[in-house]
Amino acid sequence: MVKRWMAVAALTTIGAAPAERVVRIDDPFVAVSVNGAAFRVRIDPAAPNMPLIAKTADRGAKSRRMGISYVFGVGSTTIVADTEVARVDYGAGPVKQRIGRTRQPFAAVAPQGSIGPGGLPEPVVRFVLHAPLVGERTVTMAMVRPGFPETLFGSGWASSEAQIMFDGAPLRVRIDPLHPRTLATAGAAVRIARHNDGTLSGEAVSTEIRFGIERPVRTMTLARPLAIGPLAIDRLGVRIADNGKADAIREADSGPVKTDPDEIVVTASGKKRDLRRDVVSLGADVLARCSSIVFDRAAAVIRLTCA
Repeated sequence: MVKRWMAVAALTTIGAAPAERVVRIDDPFVAVSVNGAAFRVRIDPAAPNMPLIAKTADRGAKSRRMGISYVFGVGSTTIVADTEVARVDYGAGPVKQRIGRTRQPFAAVAPQGSIGPGGLPEPVVRFVLHAPLVGERTVTMAMVRPGFPETLFGSGWASSEAQIMFDGAPLRVRIDPLHPRTLATAGAAVRIARHNDGTLSGEAVSTEIRFGIERPVRTMTLARPLAIGPLAIDRLGVRIADNGKADAIREADSGPVKTDPDEIVVTASGKKRDLRRDVVSLGADVLARCSSIVFDRAAAVIRLTCA
């Protein structure tokens, strides 16, 4: 009975929604009603698909917790989202959707809330960054862990990310044009450095990742650029102590690598590492070459159109 009801809800939600939502990256906010309370929520390509409402912005929306919480990890810090099934209206009428409430907002510039493209009722979300550039071409990447707002009991909470094959193994790619810098987790950076002859330089700089949490980041320069479709990346930030350590990456000046002693070191001890934790987040520095980003939930792909 539950499965049948969920299937009917899915067909009703998708059928009633427009085919595509266009979001201008310079104004990515949408007015949302949650159980009758109004919020201004930012549509963020890198945000979880489950709408996250900051508890400090809750202005009396009737809450009905269902005893399910999700935990988001940022380095060694965790953020708990208490969830509930709410009636959410994006302008085309209310639908039932699981939402999360967190103590701090996902992004400081969106103090009321954030939502990823996979949480919206439209199956296709197109982010427009700027006018098309000369010589553009489109690359299509498989989407992993897409979100479905009509699924009330799971699977819709994660962010929509791309997956490419890199050096014979999968590598996850997060699309994050609302952050200024392209970043890689330590595990991803070690793999990229090994294949593209990367070296680290400079001191670690504390950098905001999400939920206002900052992590140490150093700069890696690649002798052979990392190619993702038309994009060629020769310089990126490395989260030196997240999901592994960057110790294996050669120093540009052959000096010692400065890392966080409280983090767990990932070594070549024979224990198989979870490659799903290796992530490259494409920031505005790289995505400035792209005019549009399309999240197509129906086809389970992400398309970048870039010069």
